[in-house]
Amino acid sequence: MLPSLVLFAAESAEGAEKAGLPQLDSSTWPSQLFWLALTFGVLYWLMSTYFLPRIGAALEERRDRIADDLDKAAEGRRMAEEAEAEYSRSLADARAKAQAIAAQTRDEVSTEVSTMQKEAEESLAEKTEAAETRIRDMKASAAAKVREAAADTTRAIVEALIKESPVDSVVAAAVAKAAGKA
Repeated sequence: MLPSLVLFAAESAEGAEKAGLPQLDSSTWPSQLFWLALTFGVLYWLMSTYFLPRIGAALEERRDRIADDLDKAAEGRRMAEEAEAEYSRSLADARAKAQAIAAQTRDEVSTEVSTMQKEAEESLAEKTEAAETRIRDMKASAAAKVREAAADTTRAIVEALIKESPVDSVVAAAVAKAAGKA
């Protein structure tokens, strides 16, 4: 394969020498300039009337779309900031209301506890007074029974010693005299 490639290259070189390069041939320059100007004119006309307006329109459309997207993003950011501010205000209001409710509940509970404590103290004071009254009554009753028992004992001792029953006033005076010494 290599010899055929070399052979082809040699034939091509010989053909170029015989014919010469047409673009360097000065007799073909006017036709080359004509076709250059015609091709340039057609390409210029196509570019200016067809391709460049479409490219410009696409760029303008893209620029407008980007501007619209940026406007929408700015609007979205503004709305998000407003929503965040509203959320912060709502949260602050809710906290303030919760603190107010907690303070009100604390005051109500404190008042209720104070009222219940006063009622309990009054109830205890009444029960203590009633208990003290019962204790005084029991003491008085016990003292009366002790005196009565002392009077009966005194009477029984005197009867046993002298075989006579003493008078109640004498026994009461003796018990009173003995209770006064103790």
